[in-house]
This record gives sequence, structure tokens and C-alpha cells, in this order.
Amino acid sequence: MTIAAIDQGTTSTRALALEADGTARVVKAVEHRQIYPRPGWVEHDPEELIASIRACAEAVEAPEAFGIDNQGESCLAWHAETKEAVSPVVVWQDARTAETIVQLKAQGAETLTLERAGLPLDAYFSAAKLGWIVENLPEARHLLDQGKLRLGTTDAFFLDRLTGRCVTDITTASRTSLMNLESGQWDAELCRLFGVPMECLPKIVPTTGDFGALDVNGKAVPVTASLVDQQAALYGHGCRTAGDVKITFGTGAFVLMLTGAEILRAPDKGLLPTVAWQLAGEKPVYALDGGVYSASAAVNWGRGLGLFQDFDWLNRLEGPPALEGGLAFVPALSGLACPHWDRQARGTWVGLSIDHGPAELMKSILEGVACRAAEVVQAMSSLLPASGPLSIDGGMSANPYFLQFLADILERELKVSTNAELTGSGTAKLAALACGRNVAEGGTAQVVEPAAARGNLLARFDEAVKVSRAWKG
Repeated sequence: MTIAAIDQGTTSTRALALEADGTARVVKAVEHRQIYPRPGWVEHDPEELIASIRACAEAVEAPEAFGIDNQGESCLAWHAETKEAVSPVVVWQDARTAETIVQLKAQGAETLTLERAGLPLDAYFSAAKLGWIVENLPEARHLLDQGKLRLGTTDAFFLDRLTGRCVTDITTASRTSLMNLESGQWDAELCRLFGVPMECLPKIVPTTGDFGALDVNGKAVPVTASLVDQQAALYGHGCRTAGDVKITFGTGAFVLMLTGAEILRAPDKGLLPTVAWQLAGEKPVYALDGGVYSASAAVNWGRGLGLFQDFDWLNRLEGPPALEGGLAFVPALSGLACPHWDRQARGTWVGLSIDHGPAELMKSILEGVACRAAEVVQAMSSLLPASGPLSIDGGMSANPYFLQFLADILERELKVSTNAELTGSGTAKLAALACGRNVAEGGTAQVVEPAAARGNLLARFDEAVKVSRAWKG
């Protein structure tokens, strides 16, 4: 019998089987479409995601239990009785509510969101997206009037549709800007602020427990864990002690530091308190979160410009940093998240000259992503010292130049896991824990030591960030 994870991510859905050594093996992967109906809008087809989840679950041989992780801030509306979606999935990257956020900030509403949810006002979070759905989609308004509207993040839709349980776990709820971080429940004032009817939201439950059962090839297989993908990765990295830090370099870069039983608030540093996980029958464990909107997205953008063709070439980059020679790139292609939270910032090259070719430009992109992650780590470390090496994963962790520059700029040791599936591992381990099974941590790690003290380059990068924020398109 197999404990498995369904990793429902931004670009694909994957089924992973938990191995005896604690690693996770990909059983099936299904990519889905990225839909861009207007500039700044990003959507997914809910039915396509449901079909992908079903296909992935059915690919697992003899499943004993599933854990499911989700995209976090992506959300939608659906019919309470038929379970049919009545909106597209509005993806976490979507910026259609940017003007609403500006208006709310002008009204001083950020004081309330920081106090209650621990989150700044930003189009990244689900609350404004859900309010937009209620305000702009006639079918949603019609169902609301009939008392048949459901609103929530993708996890609640998946569970309601596939297991009959309309619930969301506390980690996902903590990413909406509608949950009171202290009580772990929906907050009436926050719901009123964003125009989200609280009665339409799913019940908030712990990360592990009874999430119903998936029908897999005619057999009911229990779902015993559900949480946000980045929190799943934090657990998969083996972070268990306050001060443990992991960075996942995917489409964006996501830095999480475990803070234990304590909620650390640092709005002046742009850091977000969040729930790491809550085991059934136990109190929540908290973390600090800091996101970078563009990581591998910036690299792929550079590839699309024709700066390189294959990743083998990119992985062979070497020589002194571009930043050391005066060339900086700020990867604000979708604005700047933590610690700046400035959607108006623009992607910026500073210091270009006729001498710069594709290699220098791509080095500057890699360095820009590393510097943005370093900004977040530095902000976190000023509140709670990071313990031990920083644990790194994600596609960009395969690039030697990037890893060495990151170690140098942070002036600290990196630990790069050989287990490439830490999100799925974390999800499956939590599902196993809920079944009463303990699993080995699994995998070894490559250690990257600083080779040169380059922390001083962050001050130079900060000058480029100021240009990025000053240039309004």
C-alpha cells in the first residue's frame, strides 16, 4: 500500500508516491494551460484541474491514503449543490484587483489587514480576488441570492467536488487575508472589507485529519492531509525548529522561516506571519513568509528573448559576477513582493553597456533573483537568527553559478537536497503521519560553501531596486 501526494501546482498536477527512505517518486504529471484573457490576468480552467487530479490519483498503484497540496492564493467560485465551478480559477499571479488594492490602501484599510490577517494589502492574496468574483460575475451574484454560492481557494473546491468535504486547511486560509491569524477563524470585518460573504466560505480545519475520500478506480481512498505547497515544502525540507529556513526557487521564489508556537509580526520589514501547519489535535505552528514574484519566470523570460537556448549553456556560466562589474537586473517583471510590496515596480537593467552580451545579461538575471531572495532572508534574520545552513530546492538549484552567487551574497552555507520532490515529500509525510506512520526524512544534500565575501554587493543591488521602484510605467 502506498501513501501518495497530489501536488497541484501553478503549471502542472503531479502524483507522487512516498518511498520507504522518505523521498517521493513522481508517478504521473499532467501540465495544464495558462490562460491570459487580458494583460495582468492569469486564469486556470477548474475542470482541467479536476481532470488532472483524477488522472494523477488513478495512476498511483494501491494507494492507502492521499495528501493534497495546493497553489495557495488561487481561488474561484462554485455551486454549492452541483459543485460545478461558476468562475475560472483566478491564479495567485493575477493582478486584476490592483486598482481595488490602491483604493483600499488610500482608505487606510491596510492597518486592519495587518492587524487581523498579518498580511499587507496586495492583489497576490485571495480576498480581493474573491470580492471581484462576487462583484463582477452575474452567475456568482445569482447563486449568492439563492444561498447556493461557494467561494474559496482551489483546495476547498477540489475537496468539495471530489470528497464531499467543503473545508480548507488553516495554512491555506492564512493566505487569503480573510482569516484572523490569532483565532484561526474567518474574520467578519475582513470579509466585509473585501466584499466576501463569510457564509459562502468553507470551514477552516487543521492540516491533517479526515478530508473525506477520493474515488480511485472504484475504491474510496482517504485524504488525510491538505495544505499550501510552500508549507508542504517547508515540512519536506525537514524544518522542525524555530529558525529553520527553506527557499524554493520555482516560478517565483518562496522563503519560509519556522517560528514555532510564536506569531512574529514585522510589517515594517515586509514579512508575513503565516501558519506553517497544524496537526490534528494540536496547536498551530507558525512561520514567516517572504515571496519573490519572479524567479525561474525571469530566467525563462530571458530565454524567450533569445539570450540562451539550452540550460546546459546556462549551467556552465562562470567568472566574476555581473553585479561586481556594475550590471544589475531587478526581476520585478510582475512587481516586487517581500519586503517591498510594490506592484508598480518595473523589471530593470541598470548599467548596460555595448560590451554586455548574452552571458553577462543572463548572469545578471540569475544574480537578481539571488539578491531578491537574500533581501528576504536578511529581513527574517533580523528578527530571528537563521539556524544552520539554508535549505534550497527548485529548478534554479541545478545551476552552479546561481548557487555559488547566492552562498556568496548571503555569506552562509547552503544545503541543496538531492530529493527533488520536497513539496510532494512533505505532503505525503503529513498524510502518513495522520495514518500513524512515521517516515524517514530521506535524501542527501549537496553543501555549497561561500567562496567569496560578496554581501557588500547587496547595497549596490539596492540602488537598482530604487530605480525599479521609481520608474512608473
